Amino acid sequence: MKRVGILLIIGLLFSSLAYGADLKIGYVNLQKALNESEGGRKAKADLDEIIKAKQVVIDKKGKELEKLKADLDKQSALLSEDAKKAKQEDLDRKMRDFQRFVQDAQAEVKKRESEFTNELLKDLRKIIAAIGKEEHYTLILERVEGFVLYADKSIDLTEKVINKYNEKMKDGK
Repeated sequence: MKRVGILLIIGLLFSSLAYGADLKIGYVNLQKALNESEGGRKAKADLDEIIKAKQVVIDKKGKELEKLKADLDKQSALLSEDAKKAKQEDLDRKMRDFQRFVQDAQAEVKKRESEFTNELLKDLRKIIAAIGKEEHYTLILERVEGFVLYADKSIDLTEKVINKYNEKMKDGK
């Protein structure tokens, strides 16, 4: 995939040079735009709140399980084999429920993060396309580690994209 992109760019460069067309190229660091735009910061704050709320519940349930295990250990010598077995099965069931809860919480956080990211990327791509059309760019690349080895800062459109996104957010989209 990466090679196809590089070949596409090289082909575009040669075809533009061959026809004498002006070639205007820019790049955007989408990761930076995601992290530093107001929408990205808000999404991160929202995600942190969700994580904190889940962590409070996880900590509470974990302490309850620790207490149940400690109680079972203390009572173990006094309980009949049947009562001990029943309490151990109850504790095992609660441990499985707890593990499922933790997994579900992690999956929910991951899903929400993906939703936030996809929505923000969709908006950022619209803004990048608008900048490309308005300012007559031939090509706007994503600055990705290993793909763009060098690019002059003068063609970095990241701050412009972040500012336009933030303006759009202030205007209510």
